[in-house]
Amino acid sequence: MEINQNIIVALAAIVGENNVFTDEATRIDYGHDETEDYNFPPHVVVKPGTTEEISEIMKLANKHKLPVVPIGGRTGLSGGALSISGGIGLSMERFAKILDIDTQNLQVTTEPGVITQVLKEAVAEHGLFYPVDPSSMGSCFIGGNIAENSGGARAVKYGVTKDYVLNLEVVLPTGEIIWTGANTLKNSTGYNLTQLMVGSEGTLGVVTKIVLKLLPQNSHNVLMLVPFYKAEQACEAVSAVFRAGIVPSALEFMERDALEWTMRFVEGVSVPLKDNIQAHLLIEVDGNYPDVLFQEAEKIMSVVEAFEIDEVLFADTDDQKNALWKMRRAVGEAVKSNSIYKEEDTVVPRYELPTLLKGVKDIGNKYGFQSVCYGHAGDGNLHINIVKGEMSDENWETEVPKGIVEIFELTVRLKGTLSGEHGIGYVQKNFMPLAFDVTQLNLMKGIKQLFDPNNILNPGKILPDNL
Repeated sequence: MEINQNIIVALAAIVGENNVFTDEATRIDYGHDETEDYNFPPHVVVKPGTTEEISEIMKLANKHKLPVVPIGGRTGLSGGALSISGGIGLSMERFAKILDIDTQNLQVTTEPGVITQVLKEAVAEHGLFYPVDPSSMGSCFIGGNIAENSGGARAVKYGVTKDYVLNLEVVLPTGEIIWTGANTLKNSTGYNLTQLMVGSEGTLGVVTKIVLKLLPQNSHNVLMLVPFYKAEQACEAVSAVFRAGIVPSALEFMERDALEWTMRFVEGVSVPLKDNIQAHLLIEVDGNYPDVLFQEAEKIMSVVEAFEIDEVLFADTDDQKNALWKMRRAVGEAVKSNSIYKEEDTVVPRYELPTLLKGVKDIGNKYGFQSVCYGHAGDGNLHINIVKGEMSDENWETEVPKGIVEIFELTVRLKGTLSGEHGIGYVQKNFMPLAFDVTQLNLMKGIKQLFDPNNILNPGKILPDNL
């Protein structure tokens, strides 16, 4: 059923006329995220403010079989928030309150529209630490982090979003409101609905409240930037650090092009970059005892010195550390500003990183495209940015997809998978058969049908079209 004036009136009765938008400018604005240049405007944008309002919206949509797409901070890279079937764009931006910081149990209860960095800073004022730190944390919503099971630089030591979610309030596609678990660190009571929701990309329910585990804040860290003459050796050094008994709080890989483009893109950020340097590792260790951290840093130095490296840069001040992290977090934006691009979010066992990187470059040579690689090397998570550059439109449309298939096939052969933290969403869904067989995909389809029998909630995402 199309969204007619009667539906608009009904939505306005639920959330108020001031929170329903049908003008073209608003629809276009909410029709995109950061996925390439896609724009799929919803027919109407609705901004609810309570769980009960979302429940009524879902009941209305389910009755009339109208698509509903939850929309967060619109920073996603897989098209998860795109309204590809039109329908209702459900903006979560009014759900922007931190409800409770529980310093006794080291937990926080928050609404999903809180910006991740705002949440991190709020709990830090109480001496607490929420470790998940995606590069877009200054603009992404914590609800979007739940939807995509976001990671970030410090996932290598502290884990990803799923490792901190204790309980969720969720509105189901049929309008029922449930809590998925309990506010406890252990829970072996029935199926784990909480973890089923995390990473489901808004296809199974709309998250309206979130209970997160927190950690005590560490007081010290050491940050170093290690230049490598050979990119594959930088990848080899990653697993060598762990085999030496060190677990860094961050271990990031950046190819030369990634650094060059970022330094041109971000004003006031610069590091020495000799002509024959191919890649860098940004390595951090953290804790409460500086002597221990310096010992760990010395051990890391003994590991990387076994490879062909140049002089290691130690960040001596907070300003230097912040500048290096600013540079790393800006890589994605820098690549996007430089060229039309496609970003793949592959992840493999970390020892296989050199093989993956070499394979990506060989595949690029085969199909005539350039790639710029960077990512969370400590997790084996390599962001592969395929840039159009001087490629013809025809080759971009015909050759690049062949190369992407081969990159994913290589990733799966290396016991990896298609996405480490960006999700599948719209752009990767038809590659899912490369990672899963029919039985596995049918199980996923069955879960979707059980939660959402009329397929109204974020339809056309995750599952391949031909399933």
